[in-house]
Amino acid sequence: MEKTKIAIIGLGTVGTGVARLLLDHGDRTARHTGRIPWLEKVVVRDLTKQRNVDIPEGVLTDDLDEVINNPEINVVAQLIGGLEPARSIMLQLMESGKDIITANKALLAVHGPELFDRARQLGRSIAFEASVAGGIPIITNIGQCLTGNQVTSLRGILNGTCNFIITEMQETGADYNDILQEAQRLGYAEADPTLDVNGADTAQKLTILSQLAFGVRENWDRIPCTGIDMLEIDDIQYADQLGYRIKLLAVAKLVNGEVEMSVGPTLIKKGNPLAEVQGAFNAVRVRGDAVGPVFYHGQGAGQMPTASAVVADIIDTVTGRSQITFNNLELWSENHRPLSMADADNTMDRYYLRMQVVDKPGVMAAITGILGNNGVSIASIIQHKGDNGPSPETVPLVIMSHETTHGSIAQSVSEFTKSDNIESEAVVYKVL
Repeated sequence: MEKTKIAIIGLGTVGTGVARLLLDHGDRTARHTGRIPWLEKVVVRDLTKQRNVDIPEGVLTDDLDEVINNPEINVVAQLIGGLEPARSIMLQLMESGKDIITANKALLAVHGPELFDRARQLGRSIAFEASVAGGIPIITNIGQCLTGNQVTSLRGILNGTCNFIITEMQETGADYNDILQEAQRLGYAEADPTLDVNGADTAQKLTILSQLAFGVRENWDRIPCTGIDMLEIDDIQYADQLGYRIKLLAVAKLVNGEVEMSVGPTLIKKGNPLAEVQGAFNAVRVRGDAVGPVFYHGQGAGQMPTASAVVADIIDTVTGRSQITFNNLELWSENHRPLSMADADNTMDRYYLRMQVVDKPGVMAAITGILGNNGVSIASIIQHKGDNGPSPETVPLVIMSHETTHGSIAQSVSEFTKSDNIESEAVVYKVL
């Protein structure tokens, strides 16, 4: 068989997994491509660092020019994180005639329009299956398998770190900080977990999926986003009493010609497949107007699941499938009029509210009056006689609303903060 020479930029966790698959299973990849995907170069910053994969002599280098200036290398897996120098390197690689595979969701979420426009100008392709949901082939399914549909909604658990933390809180009753430390010890959470736990990572992934499904060209930081870093065990336990589980849920749904998008802790009814996703797993539920609901579940992170997605993209690029798909999808293209993101205040959902209220006559009437004046209808109320509040004279109050607008809930909460009857800021989560 003929060889297609490949380079890897970055030999971190994912890069190591990709190198291992290419080196140890070359016969398998060759069978799927009709060619040998030949690992020609691996570019790293530190040549002296110990590696968990045996790289053949002469392949490892710290000189990017050995890839850029080699016309025989035409497929590159760029597996470095962050925005820079990742953006500049990708542009250099494409301008030197390379097709790109990437797992960098932040880069695509921020610079997708620029990079995809430049790739089209140069006749190159960018494959990015590994950028969302690790080993779950969600990019391919939305971008190819479901193209006979108008996707009407997608809902996903897209961050394994957050789902692990929430699952452990549910199962052990421990609080957020204790479980975060355990997640870091086990390697599920980074030393600085901010982008995971504040929802930014999930919002970036939702940006990519929404571009595929709806053509939305919004910056990820405009998506209404709440993380799990303020999640309390009390809310997990109340949700359980009400028959729900809390998950960090990414949502994009088509409503009246606009796309409603959000990321945040959400109460999901027990028995719903999304509610049953445990540990570090990811899941995505897509609804199409022809196919109906379709559910994808699997390992959303980790070395080998993500490497699996990268190698699949390498195979598609070597065989030419990526180029065909890339040209036809015209992602982040001005040629198509994209759908716009809906105003968050006008979106309709059910809500869970919890607050610590003064235990005296008339308080309930005052609270329900505020909700009623803002058009919020109550579905159910839980009030326990408790002694764990800021003072013995207060009790926890949990309210589940009927469907209402986000603006109505926000106005109600604003009025709650001015009330002498409420001792703490209201906790507000959506209900699926």
